[in-house]
Amino acid sequence: MDHQRNNGLELADILRQYSAEYQSNQRLCISQQKAYKAIVECRTSALGVHRSVCDGCGYNRISYNSCRNRHCPKCQYIKQVLWVDKLKSRLLPTRYFHIVFTVPDFLHRLFYINQRQCYDMLFKSTSYAIQKVAANPSFLGAQTGCVSVLHTWGQSLSYHPHVHVLVPAGGLDADGQQWVMSSKKFFVPVKALSKIFRAAFYQLLKNALQREKLRLPDQDLSLYKNQSELSNKTYGKFWHVHIKKTFRGAGQVISYLGRYTHRVAISNSRLISLEEGIVKFRWKDYRDQRWKVMALEATCFIGRFLQHILPCGYYKIRYYGIFSSIHAKTTMQQCFALLKSSRGISQYEGLTMSEVLYLITGHDITKCPHCKTGRMIVVAIDNTDDS
Repeated sequence: MDHQRNNGLELADILRQYSAEYQSNQRLCISQQKAYKAIVECRTSALGVHRSVCDGCGYNRISYNSCRNRHCPKCQYIKQVLWVDKLKSRLLPTRYFHIVFTVPDFLHRLFYINQRQCYDMLFKSTSYAIQKVAANPSFLGAQTGCVSVLHTWGQSLSYHPHVHVLVPAGGLDADGQQWVMSSKKFFVPVKALSKIFRAAFYQLLKNALQREKLRLPDQDLSLYKNQSELSNKTYGKFWHVHIKKTFRGAGQVISYLGRYTHRVAISNSRLISLEEGIVKFRWKDYRDQRWKVMALEATCFIGRFLQHILPCGYYKIRYYGIFSSIHAKTTMQQCFALLKSSRGISQYEGLTMSEVLYLITGHDITKCPHCKTGRMIVVAIDNTDDS
């Protein structure tokens, strides 16, 4: 498909133009309110400005402040680069598997009204399944770990909770004296991994329901109040686990995973037009691997986007097993030694943001655009905030 230009259309333009209409009919939770406000005000006078002056010619420059909200499509690139750089020191120099765990559609309504609790159960059940099968002597017989990233959307902005998991092709033996390599294929059949994932999630769900920790959707009250019916529904469904890709080394992994970690539900580059209340955007149909155009009413588009605003303070990237922070100076050091390697060094740690930007883009934002020789010095900051 020919990628048409969107003539500068941004998500903020759509939210701003249809804010009153959408919010007159829909109630936003606190996290949605914060994200909505931040995206609309990003790089506008509403968030204040900072003024820079050239120390050579006196040239003045006014710049609008960014919102830095993790759901804003304009504020993620630098965060992604810094995270990837930091991850270099945590990943072992070995092959990796990229696995995607997805929950069945019938759980979506429960997930949406209990996001924090259900996303936690999804993280726990997937990491448990991976570590359980890895420890089994019939498969790998070793301690392993994973890096997990939560996503909640499909390409069409539908609600589709799933976790992208990065798993090393091996693990540390029980004595901690040897690195056990897996075969080129994943160390357990995917169907077996799916069954363990399903059973682990069902047990967590059953416990949460028994303790009355979850709000129940009105449409599904009978299902969640009948343990036998819920069990039959759960075990009657195949839970999709997909090994998406195998990587030869940490370098490939880092560049690939970086594209997943700081994505938002839709980027500005996918927006095509906003005309007469209709938003058109590009989406990839994975059934035939083709890019297509979807048209939605603006308020419907906003509603779909807001489904993917995470609860305030919720961590969507997590580390388990040998990758968890508690093992950073013990187990992981042993793994590096067994693989005859050492931790990587962060390229950007300790640098200022302008120095990081220069290394990434080659553009020196401190260089005066007027005289080309002076340095721009920030002399005033106005952090306007009406909240």
